[in-house]
Amino acid sequence: MSTCSVSKGCFVFKPSTKKRRLSDKTAHDFRCTSSDSEDTELRFVTCQSLWNQIKSETEQIQENLNKQLLDNLVSFLSRSHSDFQEKTTEWTCRMKFREIPTAALVLGVNVTDHDLTFRGLSDVLQDNITPYVALLEAKDCPGIKNLMQKLMGQLMKCDIDVDSLEDEDCVQVSQSRIRCSMPSLISWYDSVTKKTNSETPSKKRNSSSRHWQSPPVVVIFKDMESFTTKVLQDFIVISSQHIHELPLVLIFGIATSPMIIHRLLPHSVSSLLCIELFQSLSCKEHLSTIIDKLLLTSQFPFKLGEKVLQVLINIFLYHDFSVQNFIKGFQLCIVEHFYSQPLSVLCCHLADIKKRVYSLSHDQCENIRRLPSFRRYVERQESGKQIELLTNDSFLKEETEKLLEDLHVYHENYVRILRCLHVFTSSLPKYPLGKQIRELHCACLENRVWETEEYESALQLARMLNKTDLVTMLQQCVEILMSSSGKEFDRAVEKLKEFLTQFQNLEEASQERHVSVSPQKELQKKTDLYHLQKTLLELKESRRSKKLTKFEMLRFEVVDYIDSLVRRYLVPADERTLHEIVYFNGAAVLRGHLNAAPRTALHTALNSPHWYLKNQALRCDGGGISNKAPDICIVYKLHLECGRLINLVDWLEAFSTVVMAAEEPNADAASSDQVDDVIHARFIRAVSELELLGFIKPSKQKTDHVARLTWGGC
Repeated sequence: MSTCSVSKGCFVFKPSTKKRRLSDKTAHDFRCTSSDSEDTELRFVTCQSLWNQIKSETEQIQENLNKQLLDNLVSFLSRSHSDFQEKTTEWTCRMKFREIPTAALVLGVNVTDHDLTFRGLSDVLQDNITPYVALLEAKDCPGIKNLMQKLMGQLMKCDIDVDSLEDEDCVQVSQSRIRCSMPSLISWYDSVTKKTNSETPSKKRNSSSRHWQSPPVVVIFKDMESFTTKVLQDFIVISSQHIHELPLVLIFGIATSPMIIHRLLPHSVSSLLCIELFQSLSCKEHLSTIIDKLLLTSQFPFKLGEKVLQVLINIFLYHDFSVQNFIKGFQLCIVEHFYSQPLSVLCCHLADIKKRVYSLSHDQCENIRRLPSFRRYVERQESGKQIELLTNDSFLKEETEKLLEDLHVYHENYVRILRCLHVFTSSLPKYPLGKQIRELHCACLENRVWETEEYESALQLARMLNKTDLVTMLQQCVEILMSSSGKEFDRAVEKLKEFLTQFQNLEEASQERHVSVSPQKELQKKTDLYHLQKTLLELKESRRSKKLTKFEMLRFEVVDYIDSLVRRYLVPADERTLHEIVYFNGAAVLRGHLNAAPRTALHTALNSPHWYLKNQALRCDGGGISNKAPDICIVYKLHLECGRLINLVDWLEAFSTVVMAAEEPNADAASSDQVDDVIHARFIRAVSELELLGFIKPSKQKTDHVARLTWGGC
């Protein structure tokens, strides 16, 4: 591209606004870089289709979770300016007009999820209430002037409607020609509302069906804690003076606590706000819903292994509390599984399994035979069937189809019994198997849960439940098992209903009480030490020989039956044949992508530059230093050989020795002096880079020394 400018300079040419299609290129990259090129196109299509389904499901979940919050905000906006629309002149309303309606929206510390909430809020407001919504961030508003420019810029852009662009008399006003002030904003609002009221009846009817007649101006501060106090104070004070002319509504996005409003604003400013508090759903509850809808379901064939799921949950709990990052990590697991596992082509819905199994090639059949779970399955079979499985591809495909169908049935049964077990264990004291169902799910994936001490402790506590809680839990289990589409749990449902009937038919335990005086009442009488000891021994013997009541016997039967269901259906996934096809277990790969280790990566890059540069000429065995390595790598290796303080002169001489190792010894003096200057400059630059990275710092003890900061330094 050329420019007609006479002066020299740097010119920016913006790319075209046409949307680029990336799907073909992505598929090409997926196909070319895959280790197994067979069926990569089908794997890519399956991966893309599965992620699109999961993405739409997560969006629907988040919309349902935020629906109550958005409805409350819409109701607040409808109440805030009802008097402004009616133009009342009462004294109380005029006093209320001096206060700015403000919604304090507490969203939690998961800041990365706030953008999605604010986008949904902005869309709801623009669709139903007002087209004038502005989202402000602290980084764009260092001063009141910048805030007003950003505010008016966003509001004037939403003034131009798609239908109004066809009008000939529509002239877009440039923001640079308008003085960004509150009077300018008020005059613009008056002109826009008058123009809307003077439209033709058909256009007015369409606009009134979506927006109010005098729509408010909603200003959303996405990160209130990051705004400077002076900017907020100035804007609130200025806005309160014109609130009777401009229907303004403020929404504060708060990550910490509502008390931040009173910490940032003095009483003289906060008294100008009519604040109402709104609380969003907890991020932990949000995560539990996501896991429940995406992982604990048979709707999606892809599953996460125990270690992979634990990595994602640990990142969520100990790093950012971000549900969006959890979903992105889940997406990375899907891509990595379909990219690295050639048999992931069979990770599909049950209706497509038969077609894909019978289209497998001989190489893919060999991949199935090499799976560890399938090899264990073959070892358990008879010798004749073993030969067929290892030599006959057609027989192998038939057996693979049956095994994949059994794996699908296992998932359905696993989820049902897992929920039933969670009903019993989620209310136990100290939660031996966890309070959340995700904790119980990880415990069942890790090993046989009935062999753990926590499970035994949970059973002991379950055998002490009272009748009311036990009946309620059984009713919930019946509802969970009846929601199953198959007939697998018909016998279990009948058994649980039989337990409920027996509980209802139990008689009161008071009929079995003895009329004789009990040892407890004997203790209440005055007696000597001999009779007291005798009575205590009788009480101890009576407790030992006490027979169980009908309720206690029935309670034991219920707990034992639930235990039998757990032992039958909650077998760990890695004990199922062909689990590698649908389960992703690459926890180390996922941790390498998501859990950044900058110190390790930096040490590897400086100590072994060939690892990242892919140049074997830079490799040195035995701890040597190559003179072909980058200067900073040479300086870094030399500094590892020094103590707490490093002499710069000695460091320079060592650096020069390494660099000049390949030079000819018979070079002339002039050229050697010139090379020394160049080497000196290279050394200074490398040391400066090492200081910038934080490995060394200037020392106050000696002028010509630097101090180490890492690996044993001060």
